[in-house]
Amino acid sequence: MSTIREQLEAREQEILAPQAARSAQSRGRLRPEPEDDVRPAFQRDRDRIIHCKAFRRLKHKTQVFFAPTGDHYRTRLTHTLEVSQIARTIAKVLRLHEELTEAIALGHDLGHTPFGHAGERVIDQLMPGGFNHYEQSLRIIDVLENDGRGLNLTWEVRDGIAKHSKGKSGAPVGVSDALRASTIEGQIMRVADLIAYVNHDIDDATRAGLLTQADLPREAIRVLGGSSSARISALVRDVVTQTLASDLSEIRMSEPILAAVLDLRRFLFDAVYENTTATAEFKKAADILTGLWEKVHERAGEFLDARTIEQDGLDAAARDFVAGMTDRYAVRLFEQLFIPKPWAID
Repeated sequence: MSTIREQLEAREQEILAPQAARSAQSRGRLRPEPEDDVRPAFQRDRDRIIHCKAFRRLKHKTQVFFAPTGDHYRTRLTHTLEVSQIARTIAKVLRLHEELTEAIALGHDLGHTPFGHAGERVIDQLMPGGFNHYEQSLRIIDVLENDGRGLNLTWEVRDGIAKHSKGKSGAPVGVSDALRASTIEGQIMRVADLIAYVNHDIDDATRAGLLTQADLPREAIRVLGGSSSARISALVRDVVTQTLASDLSEIRMSEPILAAVLDLRRFLFDAVYENTTATAEFKKAADILTGLWEKVHERAGEFLDARTIEQDGLDAAARDFVAGMTDRYAVRLFEQLFIPKPWAID
């Protein structure tokens, strides 16, 4: 009698588009392990990511605004959930593998530093050889979780996470084969990430008083819509329409829609991400991380993992420790190490 997992794998074969990834045809894991009786491989990966400690820490990591006082600003965790929702919507319409798409989306930012991209820039400057969050995401899932055993995820999830990042000027579609995820589910990640952050960062910046609707680029808003929900709908509809028209050869967007969303991204970099008011506190955050970097090097035995020091060196151990911090833990540890306590005399 077949297991529940085998029945689900057979259902994938019947329902999914020919271009979709299949759990039973995965390239495998870093370390072979027995299959689950109930869950196919990509579903297990999704579950492992949700239950890992690095995923839980995302709730206290900055998305754009550092330590916001309002309850409704995005964090790195809520950003991740919004990306996942958009990615699954696209995958469902295209009859692609939803759990694989979701696993990539949920794991794509596990390696982000405290204090958002400002924190990433600081660690990139401090770490010999540089730093980027998607490589650190892979390190987390391959090595750091489970007391050094990692999550042992499938090749397809790891590939999607490794190739999701676009940077300040990278395109979400039409990239070279070397930069593009090998599965079409992995390619969804690049567009879903952009669709999510362009829209929710406008919402957060408006809430913070940095923007008004009148400030947004008129042509981009005319093409995409005047509200966040309208823009997300327009972008998702364009992605699925253009991708279906290409017979799912790759994830695509039309030129007018792509130009409009990239115009919005350029506007956000000037008006929000590099705005002096919004980034004023990040200068302090840079000092915090620099100070912590130096201090944990001095007191490695107290703070850093001995196995990592032995295998990869002191800098790698410091990178893992500092990059893994939440914003509030970094602030609290800095206060503990650098701020003198009052001397109490009875």
